[in-house]
Amino acid sequence: MGKTFERIDGRLREFIDRQPVFFVATAPLSGEGHVNLSPKGRSGSLRVLDERTVAYLDFGGSGAETIAHLRENGRITVMWCAFEGPPSIVRVHGRGEPVFRDDPRWADLIALFPEGDAPAIRAVVVVTATRISDTCGFAVPFMDYREERTLHAEYFGRKTDEEFAAYCAGKPHVPTSLDGLAALPVPLPPRTA
Repeated sequence: MGKTFERIDGRLREFIDRQPVFFVATAPLSGEGHVNLSPKGRSGSLRVLDERTVAYLDFGGSGAETIAHLRENGRITVMWCAFEGPPSIVRVHGRGEPVFRDDPRWADLIALFPEGDAPAIRAVVVVTATRISDTCGFAVPFMDYREERTLHAEYFGRKTDEEFAAYCAGKPHVPTSLDGLAALPVPLPPRTA
């Protein structure tokens, strides 16, 4: 039986901190638009900022649907599943905002992440919870975590920040979403911290 919670603390925070992967879901306002669901998982890329706020690093390498949807309407759900140990699924429904490199909040936010100096970071996505819940997760399979994939960090680690900015500007669904919504502002501002 699922429960709702007023805050992310204690057991919920510990659960979130232990998970090596999380999922982000967003959608445009248009009923004809594409719903987006993205897996995330680079170690150190998600932080619980306080009892109602989580934030994660948005890395380049794919489209920018999440950013586009957040810029249009702010709706987002973040989900974690237990693939080992007791079964559980935790969801944070909320309002999300991408904080870009030229935002005055960037330096303070990026400093909160152990991966804050990693290559290919486009934004910090800040999510303020409007609903926090868990469910049983009885049907989620057991899966063993082996190790982090390093391909993304290695690939983008070979690019300068200028080359990464050009990469972002050259991708068809980074400045504009699949549905034609404004996504990542380009040219990508240089890193300030």
